[in-house]
Amino acid sequence: MPKTFYSIVAVLFCTISFAQNSINLKGKIIDDVTKLPIESATVYLSSTKDSTLIDYTITDKFGKFDFKIKKNDKPVYLKVSFVTYDEYKINLDNVAADRDFGTIAMKVAINNLDEVIIKKETPPIRIKKDTLEFNAASFKVRPDANVESLLKQLPGVEIDTEGKITVNGKEVNQILVNGKPFFDKDGKIALQNLPSDIINKVQVSDTKTKKEEQTGAAASANTASINLTIDENKNKGFFGKFMGGTGSDKRYEASTLVNYFKNKQKISVLASSNNINATGFSMDEVFDNMGGGRNRSVWVGDNGSFGINGRNFGGNKGITESNLVGINYSDDWFKDAETSLSYFYSGANSKNTNRTSLTNFLPSGNFTTNSNSNTIEDRYVHNVSSLFEYKIDSLTTISIEPNFTKSNNKNRNLSSQTSFDATNALLNESNSNNFYENDNDTFNNTLSFSKSFKRKGKSLSLVFENENANTNENEIVKSNTIFYQGTDPDDVRDQTNNSRNRSENYRTEIEYFQPITDSLQVKLGVEYKIDRNKDRRNSFDFDTTTGTYSTVNNELSNAFNSLERTVTPNTGMAYNSKKMNLNINVGTTLINYDNDSDYLNVKTTLEKEYVLPYINAYGGYRFSKSKNIWVNYNYSYTLPTARQILPVEDLANPLNTIIGNSNLDLNQNHGIYFSYRDFDYATRSGYGTYAGGNFYDNQIVSSTTFDANRKRTTSYENVSGTYNSWIGFYWNKSIKKEAHKYRFELRSNNNFGLSKGFTDGELFSAKTLSFSPRANFTYEYGELLTVNPSYSYTYNKTDFTNYVIASASNFTHKLNLQVTSFWPKNWTFGNDFGYTYNSNIASGFKKDFYLWNTSLSYSFFQKKLMAKVKVYDMLNQNQNATRSITATSIRDEENVVLKRYVMFSLTYKLEKFAGKEKKSGGMMWF
Repeated sequence: MPKTFYSIVAVLFCTISFAQNSINLKGKIIDDVTKLPIESATVYLSSTKDSTLIDYTITDKFGKFDFKIKKNDKPVYLKVSFVTYDEYKINLDNVAADRDFGTIAMKVAINNLDEVIIKKETPPIRIKKDTLEFNAASFKVRPDANVESLLKQLPGVEIDTEGKITVNGKEVNQILVNGKPFFDKDGKIALQNLPSDIINKVQVSDTKTKKEEQTGAAASANTASINLTIDENKNKGFFGKFMGGTGSDKRYEASTLVNYFKNKQKISVLASSNNINATGFSMDEVFDNMGGGRNRSVWVGDNGSFGINGRNFGGNKGITESNLVGINYSDDWFKDAETSLSYFYSGANSKNTNRTSLTNFLPSGNFTTNSNSNTIEDRYVHNVSSLFEYKIDSLTTISIEPNFTKSNNKNRNLSSQTSFDATNALLNESNSNNFYENDNDTFNNTLSFSKSFKRKGKSLSLVFENENANTNENEIVKSNTIFYQGTDPDDVRDQTNNSRNRSENYRTEIEYFQPITDSLQVKLGVEYKIDRNKDRRNSFDFDTTTGTYSTVNNELSNAFNSLERTVTPNTGMAYNSKKMNLNINVGTTLINYDNDSDYLNVKTTLEKEYVLPYINAYGGYRFSKSKNIWVNYNYSYTLPTARQILPVEDLANPLNTIIGNSNLDLNQNHGIYFSYRDFDYATRSGYGTYAGGNFYDNQIVSSTTFDANRKRTTSYENVSGTYNSWIGFYWNKSIKKEAHKYRFELRSNNNFGLSKGFTDGELFSAKTLSFSPRANFTYEYGELLTVNPSYSYTYNKTDFTNYVIASASNFTHKLNLQVTSFWPKNWTFGNDFGYTYNSNIASGFKKDFYLWNTSLSYSFFQKKLMAKVKVYDMLNQNQNATRSITATSIRDEENVVLKRYVMFSLTYKLEKFAGKEKKSGGMMWF
């Protein structure tokens, strides 16, 4: 308690001291000719001695600026910068008292370029048309920090505990390096592994498709893209890191990442191997590969899972040993041609023990299934992705994006389960020993051609996409299912199943835009799509005479085929002005859907035709440079699968027989989204709200009946009036006072839904509510100390109508505290402590646990070497017990998780730019 008290007193003392020694600077920026206020001009103070940035602010919509700084008795410059205007500069002998600069008139640059080049220094922030640009050198980070650490210092940029990045509330879904992907467009590898001191600019803009980039059209997605530009002095060199570690319980980790940059040519190689459920190539000096949602070098879920290019590993479900190799290459082979290539190999072996309790709610009485399983899984993926873009002339561009993937997955599962009714009477039990192998080959490609014309807004575009996939599955099933109620015979299987799936998807789109005015365009377009799917399964029982799987099992062998042909002629309009953009597209979708099957030598065919409306509208309004609103509406559909729509039995699961419904209609829904965002760069605070949902005119749902043994028969029906929706808000604010920086964040995500279904022939409905507030606070004392407490609460409730129970609910608490010290010099000491509580979980499952990770590292040999010791799960309490509630069941599940280990590692860093090795730079102390 005394330590905490003294810390609070120290913080209050520093705050009061700053207030007493601060002064206020204010003024107004206008255009020299029109006398109109200039919004979003950058006003900043820099030292006249060495141009060091002291502080900055941004003018509001009235052109006013007002900010507090500490008194300074040394000469400084007050500068004002805005694109298309000459820089305004005032030389001040000191800033020792409050000052009102009155009205400052800026002159338009004589050359009238889109951007003014500031030779001496660049302002910390620029807003240029639709791009927000940060000058990396203006934001202090530790000398050995990575790009993610730099982003965290930028106003309006938020990175949550799952690694999701937002800028002014807009989610970032693409990160590029000099305009090109770095291994993948999600850019997470670049964030964690590129050093921040090589970055020149961080540019934020709306994410556009290739077609929109090439034609100059407004972005149709409500997401953001970040482009990292490399400093010219650092764009020619060699840098990387090598790490190896060994630990207790035979734990190990090793990784390397090497980069070679030579102007436009960039080559990067990465590799890793470990058995601690980690990607293995993070530059985070503190919590790098200790999971728990804290490792974000690629993609990490809140359960510690991670993935690369859609391939997921870990997830607190078992122990994973993973190996990874990747190569990334980008270059401009010749004038007006851009090329990027990447290759990934990822392999993993996972072992897991699972325990599950599943309670099913039925009108005739509840029943519970308890199951246990042991799983061993081996998988690998080869992936080659590329982008080739060629600018034929100043108005014509063609690009091609081929992608090849080959994957293999082997899974051995040993499981047992028993089912009891509400009176504890045994219903059924089963044991199985199954082996499964899946081999998949996929090729997809996007070809884009666009031509703009001399008249602004006039363009023609052609897009062709294809995806071709072949999947072979081989399964050996050895199972024994015993039924204790009724007259159903027991089900004993010793068989092999071979399944082959082939899918071919092609889409072509042609669009022509014709301007009516400078702001208004009309569009004519057509889309044609072919989706073909062939699914065949052959089953063979074990022949005791021959000792082989040679007896054809006709009841489990079948073939399903489907062919969808769709054409959508459409027209629309696009309005784009300085304040508003609006796009409305309408048309008609004509669908021809053919399905057929072959089962027990009986061929079944079904042809359906649909005529549906096509509506897609989106737009935004910009109240100011930082305040905007976005709306989106679309009408969409999804077709039922051949297995859902053909009245053919599928007996693959001994406890669930599936039969299609030939009268089934398609899914039809209205999608709506709305968002409002505001971020004030002057006060470094922002807030926003968003809402959306899918509202179904028609939805496909399961219709399940149970016999006395609780063996299921599942078919499909249509319901209407269902929906899933969400609403949320966020608020954040940063305060900087000398060496003290405070960052506050409040966020709430809430979901509402109505689902329907059929159980034993009776229609039920379930209203769901999920309420998830979160609070986060970060305190930084210069480059010496970071304290980051956070708390989140999640409440889930489901209310039933015409069902055996009235409602079900549960809640979770998650409390986390991260404390990182960078003192004394060259030492880094971090602690990550978390507490999780899960209410209302079934008996036999632990409700809460603590997770404490800690690490201590020391840098030496001019910071080229770093020795580290870290302890994962210090208290040895980590667990994975979860509860999930659906409309028909409650599921409690527990999996094996990584437990306590100690790891010793050594990391070597190398940086050479322009033939010169980087010298060690000392830390800056406050």
